Amino acid sequence: MSTLAYQQAEVAALGRLFKLLAEPNRLRILLSLGVDCRPVAAIVAATGLSQTNCSFHLRLLREAGVVRAEPRPPFVFYCLHDPTLLSIVEELRQWLGGCGDAGNGPSRSGKA
Repeated sequence: MSTLAYQQAEVAALGRLFKLLAEPNRLRILLSLGVDCRPVAAIVAATGLSQTNCSFHLRLLREAGVVRAEPRPPFVFYCLHDPTLLSIVEELRQWLGGCGDAGNGPSRSGKA
């Protein structure tokens, strides 16, 4: 595999991850998990989502490998596959905060 093909594959994978995390409800679910494993009922309580909606988003996150399901009868607990993702999200939050209006991101010149 050429270097260019590998880079394109990485870019495609990052694009899929950013698209997955761009949905606010999925991001809220990730943040509600933190470093702990939680059952769906706890995630629903923390996010305010309906159980159906929460389960839908958890399925997408699980299929993407972002969260994992751990059966603990009588419940299924969900955990971040890699808690490092939380520190990446925090870095992005701080980066946005340094860009002036947090909703707009950096300007084209790269200045706030």
